[in-house]
Amino acid sequence: MDRLTEMEAFASVVDQGGFTDAAKKMGISKSAVSKHISSLEARLGARLLNRTTRRVSPTEIGLAYYDRARRVLNDAGEADALVTSMQAAPSGLLRISVATDFGVNHLSPVLSEFLQDFPDIKVNMVLNNRFVELLSEGFDMAIRVGELEDSSLRARKLCDTKKRMIAAPGYLEKYGHPVRIDDLNDHKLLHYSNQSSGNVWKLTAPSGEKRQVRSAGWLSVNDGQSLLNAAVSGLGIAYLPSYLYADAMSKGLVTDVMPSLPSETQGIYAVYPPGRFTQPKVRAFIDFLVHAFADKGVDAW
Repeated sequence: MDRLTEMEAFASVVDQGGFTDAAKKMGISKSAVSKHISSLEARLGARLLNRTTRRVSPTEIGLAYYDRARRVLNDAGEADALVTSMQAAPSGLLRISVATDFGVNHLSPVLSEFLQDFPDIKVNMVLNNRFVELLSEGFDMAIRVGELEDSSLRARKLCDTKKRMIAAPGYLEKYGHPVRIDDLNDHKLLHYSNQSSGNVWKLTAPSGEKRQVRSAGWLSVNDGQSLLNAAVSGLGIAYLPSYLYADAMSKGLVTDVMPSLPSETQGIYAVYPPGRFTQPKVRAFIDFLVHAFADKGVDAW
């Protein structure tokens, strides 16, 4: 007889507490369940069940076997589910969390192509500038920039971006170019208020020395696009990723404040909940994003 079927029959008898209910659970006759159990015990050379007229219960050996058998059956079920899910067409509601500036400027423009490619998927893109808990808040995935703090999540890199200090040419004409990192103490700094490190810029000097600039700043905003707008209008110096400032810099609206400093390269990641299997809709969207952003990165942004 089939070994897995014997295991399933035995586990069902233990789970259901008897042959009759186990037979109903499996959709076979009571006598067939009995034959599977007898064949299993004969093959193993051990009695796995105590049988009385009133009840059926596992022996000590049966309990130990049940624990391992249940694991095998669960793994077999998950293997079947994996094949099914991999063949299933991506569909359903996809909830995405993404920072407002990245969502508006870079994710929204490519969504139409994705939805045309996968008409059975509906997207709910939530734009916010806070760290969301994917599982507890019901998100399928998120786009995050920089070091990933939650190591329990699965992640796939989409591309890189680089951070630099930028300011409008008019601001630098009025207040002068800072030459050294210490010169920043005399300038008007524009901060991103949602940073976990607070109003602190972590910079690398030309010598390779790691430095920190701490300043209350002239303006703090919880949105990167608003910080860029403030810099463009001449309010001060902002420290921003290139995916935000690249277009403004190409138009001459802002310039690199201290080009002698090494830039900080950050990864842009798609993150999603842990687990053995990735939902087809999530896998489809991440594959799409990897392709869509394949030509992006520190050179393009």
